[in-house]
Amino acid sequence: MTQTFEEISPADFFYRNRDIAGFTNPSRAVFASIRELVENSLDAAEIAGTPPDIYVRLTFEEDDQESGIYKLRVEDNGSGIVSRHIPSAFGQVLFGSKYKLKQSRGTFGLGGTMAVLYGQITTHKPARIVSSTGSTKVYIYRVMIDIQRNKPIILERRVLLNKEQWHGTIVEFSLEGDYFRAMPKILEYLKQTALVNPYANITFIDPKGRLFKFSRVTEKMPPPPKETLPHPYGVDVEMVKRLVRVTPHQKMMDFLSAHFHRVSERIAEKFLEFSGIPKTRNPKKLDPQEIVRFVQMLKRFEEFRPPSAACLSPLGKDLLTAGILKELKPELTIVCQRKPSTYAGHPFIVETAIAYGGEIPKGGDFVLYRFANRIPLLYDEASDVAFRVIKSMNWRRYKVSPNMPIAVLVHTCSTKIPYKTVGKEFIADRPEIKREIQNGLREVARGLQRFLSKREHVEREKRRLSVFSKYLPKIAKFSTELAGRERQPEIEKLLRSVNTSG
Repeated sequence: MTQTFEEISPADFFYRNRDIAGFTNPSRAVFASIRELVENSLDAAEIAGTPPDIYVRLTFEEDDQESGIYKLRVEDNGSGIVSRHIPSAFGQVLFGSKYKLKQSRGTFGLGGTMAVLYGQITTHKPARIVSSTGSTKVYIYRVMIDIQRNKPIILERRVLLNKEQWHGTIVEFSLEGDYFRAMPKILEYLKQTALVNPYANITFIDPKGRLFKFSRVTEKMPPPPKETLPHPYGVDVEMVKRLVRVTPHQKMMDFLSAHFHRVSERIAEKFLEFSGIPKTRNPKKLDPQEIVRFVQMLKRFEEFRPPSAACLSPLGKDLLTAGILKELKPELTIVCQRKPSTYAGHPFIVETAIAYGGEIPKGGDFVLYRFANRIPLLYDEASDVAFRVIKSMNWRRYKVSPNMPIAVLVHTCSTKIPYKTVGKEFIADRPEIKREIQNGLREVARGLQRFLSKREHVEREKRRLSVFSKYLPKIAKFSTELAGRERQPEIEKLLRSVNTSG
């Protein structure tokens, strides 16, 4: 029997394998759709430099609530999408703006389109997209996806006047789902998103008409990340081949300085001398074996400067503290931002926090909040590097005992988060990231230890003072009677002195 070979498009691949993108069942699909579109909206608002206002509405598509068909609408005040890109942005898998080398929530340019694709294959209904960049026009599209060709099918295109100079995007489509099973995760996701984006307003209306509102507490936003060049330690043979293909430079000196991050002419000259490549060699004339050797020498050269963190956008202590206070209302918050570090040439920053008391529930284990590039990670907690670090720490040395109301927060931001799956649910156990999480958690744990020690001391002094308060009046009375006097000594001064000495 003859074997048959065929080619499938990216859309067809994800249609056949939607589980790997997080659309494993109706419950998970509703959660994933809301999550992907909310994250797109947050990114778009931050690009526009506007504190995000995001409106999410999930309604029953039909009167029969048992049908499991919903209509999802997500609206934002972001930068909007240029008209010619709107159909492809939601109708072509792996088409997007997330392929630049800088921190962003999205990784694959897949999420929004995958949600629309899932809606189409479960309801066979088109998606409606409304968007404007703030120009004089608002564009409305109804699109479906040609799955076999990975192309958008435009069913309708309308243009309206934008009298109010509105900017943003509205996405609306139907999908099969199970909201009531997904509800705890969706609400927890929105709460954690509000925690790590305290400058955002998020409004959610569920199919029962219940309103959930998460209001911003600050207009301040973290500085936007800047696009960067690849670092010499983070490139491979294929990337160098691509750079060689597009470079306008005809000398290796200029090629290195123009296409690699933090490579000055002086460093480029030292590297070329180290690798034995002439400075005037034309990069386009490197043969495949020379490119392989060039990449190997890049890894061995030890004088390249570490990557700059300008391509990252951590929250910072003030915003992280504001988010924790807003959503958890703890008695104590301790936040640590680690210095920038790198793994495999990719810069990253770890932020850690501990919150104690307040509305944090007591339980056998800590409440762990995990974030990556300001995305809450809610599934597969036990596989995450942060969970493993917490389990490996000796918390008793920090005076932490079981059933204390403690929440631990770990936020990792990077140009390349080392997710283990396309579903972006947990971070791989990279030694460099693990070390930074350990050091960050130890620092905030020491702050908690100081707080608990001080509180223990205060409790001890209260008990000590209560003993004096209880027995001093009796001692004063007996002493007065024994001395044959009528007036008792003033014990208030003595109590104050005891309190002060404690």
